[in-house]
Amino acid sequence: MTRKTTHQITLGDDRVGIVHIGGDAPVSVQTMTTCPTHDIDTCVKEINRLTEAGADLVRVAVPERKDTDALPEILRQTQIPLVADVHFHFQRALEAVEAGIHKIRLNPGNISDQEQVNRVIDACKERSIPIRVGVNEGSIVERKDKKKRLKELGKVFSTHRHGHTIALMIAKLEEYLDIFTARDFHEICLSAKSMDASLVIDVYTEISRRFDYPLHLGVTHAGPRETGSIRSIVALGSLLAQGIGDTLRISYASDPIYEVADGIEMLACLGLRPRKGAELIACPTCGRIQVDLLQLVQDVREKLEQDIELPLKVAVMGCVVNGPGEAEGADVAVFAGDRRGIIYVQGQRVANVPEDQILERLLDECRILQEKIQRGETQLGEKAVQITPPEDDELPEFGHESPPQEVQLTYPSTPSKAND
Repeated sequence: MTRKTTHQITLGDDRVGIVHIGGDAPVSVQTMTTCPTHDIDTCVKEINRLTEAGADLVRVAVPERKDTDALPEILRQTQIPLVADVHFHFQRALEAVEAGIHKIRLNPGNISDQEQVNRVIDACKERSIPIRVGVNEGSIVERKDKKKRLKELGKVFSTHRHGHTIALMIAKLEEYLDIFTARDFHEICLSAKSMDASLVIDVYTEISRRFDYPLHLGVTHAGPRETGSIRSIVALGSLLAQGIGDTLRISYASDPIYEVADGIEMLACLGLRPRKGAELIACPTCGRIQVDLLQLVQDVREKLEQDIELPLKVAVMGCVVNGPGEAEGADVAVFAGDRRGIIYVQGQRVANVPEDQILERLLDECRILQEKIQRGETQLGEKAVQITPPEDDELPEFGHESPPQEVQLTYPSTPSKAND
């Protein structure tokens, strides 16, 4: 897919690393801490855990002075660029800048005094700190002037489901951006979030058309992971597939470690981020299954996360009927039969083992293949994958069901991604 080229901003430093957002930089994944920032030990522990999970940057809330007071020590103990989330008090932004924060997030709906915004801009400009201008659907209407708020709400809930909301979001962004332009400040990232996935798609599409600033994608208050993952990935995946988006946060009412994991997985699926670790594929099960496939898949997933660093494609299939086709291109695959499993490595059949041996033999083959790749003896995608269902005498008994006809599937080689 072709990504839209946007103005590139840079954050971080030599100690924690540099992250580029926009331009030709990879799409970055970020998340936010859930603990009070002034609780330094807990905050540091959470940031370091999110860093280990693969986050590119982490945002912290700074609603009070005691939170910005904690930033210097938090920054000292962490190894990732940090963003200060500022809502109602511009002074918190100035304090965060002074503390050495790497990026500021401002909400135009909550800080409207131009002089206050100017002071934040000037402080960030002096230290080359970028600013995310982020509007949310819930903060674009006037809160203090009730009559004005009612008027704006009337427009929001007008005849067109999204039209007036999009107009309000863009108007708030444009109003704010005029202030930045007047100060000759362009190190900006934009966001416009809602809980409505279709609205998120529409508003970001329009913003991408109007502005060249990098875009931070997100769905706000998406809900728990069980439903929020669908809501978020529908919106963000659709935009990324159109080439829109430079950084993202998947937001859950859950442990933020899942926000990082799911964001990384989405980007890997779209080819926007090199995969780290194995890619596990598995069939959805059906009445042909004759092993405990669901437990096997979970066991394989846990072991792969522990032992495999390279992006091996591992397939766990429940039968030999559709297994060969569904495991297309797998580096290591198993097709289960009647309490047995037939294992392939790069298209070559290497074992036919009882059910209780499938897990360890499959993992052994993954480890062996990884070691061969690391020694330079082979590489991912080097060999054509030729998977042939077992002969009649190798198949376990399937009752009165006729065994599948022999089929040979040959797939072209693909470039190695081991060193991406």
